[in-house]
Amino acid sequence: MCGIVGILGTDAVAGALVDALRRLEYRGYDSAGVATVENGRLDRRRAEGKLKNLELRLSNQPLQGRTGLGHTRWATHGKPVERNAHPHMNDRVAVVHNGIIENFQELREELTARGHAFQTETDTETVLHLITDCLDQGLVPVAAAKTALRRLKGAFALAIIFAGEDNLMIGARQGPPLAVGHGHGEMYLGSDAIALAPFTDTITYLEDGDCAVLTRETAEIFASDDRKVDRPAIKSVASSLLVDKGNFRHFMAKEIHEQPEVIGHTLGSFVDFAAGQVHLPDLGIDPAQIRKVSISACGTAYFAGMVGKYWLERYARIPVEIDVASEFRYREPPLEKGGLALFITQSGETADTLATLRHCKEQGQRIASIVNVRTSTIARESHVVLPTLAGPEIGVASTKAFTCQLAALACLAIALGRARGTISETEEKVLTHALAEVPRHVSTLLHNEPHYERLAHELSRARDVLYLGRGINFPLALEGALKLKEISYIHAEGYAAGELKHGPIALIDEQVPVIVVAPADELFDKTVSNMQEVAARGGKIILISDASSERAGCALETHIQIPTVHSFVNPLLYAVPVQLIAYHTAVLMGTDVDQPRNLAKSVTVE
Repeated sequence: MCGIVGILGTDAVAGALVDALRRLEYRGYDSAGVATVENGRLDRRRAEGKLKNLELRLSNQPLQGRTGLGHTRWATHGKPVERNAHPHMNDRVAVVHNGIIENFQELREELTARGHAFQTETDTETVLHLITDCLDQGLVPVAAAKTALRRLKGAFALAIIFAGEDNLMIGARQGPPLAVGHGHGEMYLGSDAIALAPFTDTITYLEDGDCAVLTRETAEIFASDDRKVDRPAIKSVASSLLVDKGNFRHFMAKEIHEQPEVIGHTLGSFVDFAAGQVHLPDLGIDPAQIRKVSISACGTAYFAGMVGKYWLERYARIPVEIDVASEFRYREPPLEKGGLALFITQSGETADTLATLRHCKEQGQRIASIVNVRTSTIARESHVVLPTLAGPEIGVASTKAFTCQLAALACLAIALGRARGTISETEEKVLTHALAEVPRHVSTLLHNEPHYERLAHELSRARDVLYLGRGINFPLALEGALKLKEISYIHAEGYAAGELKHGPIALIDEQVPVIVVAPADELFDKTVSNMQEVAARGGKIILISDASSERAGCALETHIQIPTVHSFVNPLLYAVPVQLIAYHTAVLMGTDVDQPRNLAKSVTVE
């Protein structure tokens, strides 16, 4: 997750910007930079790697401006080199950005045709030129920024300053978080309250579509329709040493809402969106020679692996075996030397997964891991690591780590498919474009929480809940059931929809809600027949689908509408409703959402 900090200060701000960025280091980054307005001119310092490199640059070439922006970057578009580091700047505008601008290529071509010369491969530079183009047309800075924002498509947070404007900063949010900090004769912007904790305890969180126009004395916020709105200023309890809940009631809620941002960063670490290509670390094994992939994981990570199995077999045409890590060694499966063993874990310390990794290593397997903590034991003992950039996940029930694992698995399937010749260059571009749209669609799904609160009232009265899904959606049914039972303590089970008549149908009566994960794909009509069987027995059907209610052919208790996307990325979107269903039901039940009874975040003993 990139980190954004902005300060409208009374003294030189470069040092304070670096200090604030240091409090955002937990989000991860590969380069950093600051830009300030000094005597009406913009100037900046940037460096690859850690903040100490930026500090050295600033000690040799200080910045004295009282208005400035700071940024820590995880590379999405363009390599993690100084040229692509933020802030992006010309002699009129400086911009920092978190997220993905989906239509940057289209805008870039338009601006190039109008004479703009691009210096980097980043999507952020497109924002810089777009604002500059608006200034060239005679718009004043605030109008230029607002006009440019209306052209952007994607999930993003932005902070902007202008040459000649020592008392102006603009922030905008569409997906990734951004907060305004209120000081005394000073004003701040930050990715979260932690960065702003030493400066102020009064925070206003921007909502999606908001644009904030800041001076040292005022903070005016405009909604997406340019209507001036009031957002509450709250007292933050953030410490510079702790991850903060922000304005969310629970860490789990915050982490669900961070998904547009962290999915985008995870995808950006593997995908060159400009070229429509996936680039992975060297696996150390010829993809054409991989005869089998053995996946091992526990809990939610295991369900991510199940989705990965569908993707790898369909797109890379590689046979995949998947096991719960606690069972793998004891089954003693034959492992051909030179095979690929893939381990999926948030913490990188899960005891069963680690033991299985060591077993596979002894059997001559090439070890790859999808892991959220790069310094973990599993990461250190793997031959190659595919990192997820979810940032710290505090809630015991995994949410953002799960969708980032899916993002990494999707990239792995594309890369192996391309390397093995099982998908074409054109197909790769189609699939990467579909992935680029995911953060925006996830952000859209997060706007409908009152719907889930109403649904939670129904589910809270149930003793048993069934989840059904077919094909690649079956693991989502399993994940939905796991989430509901682990945080609400309501008994729930996930089944392949085709198995309904092989036993679970005996449980269905008027008291049993049945949650059906069913995109309008080639399997939808088969799932409809299962829903009709449920309806005939009085079951309450909750349909999660992009299909219309009419296509269900039976009465629905609730229909959760999902955006229509390429079927490849459906699992990333359909994960969000099952998380929200579980979360709001648990809140209504009054359970300890972040630390459910009997559960630990990382299981470090077998």
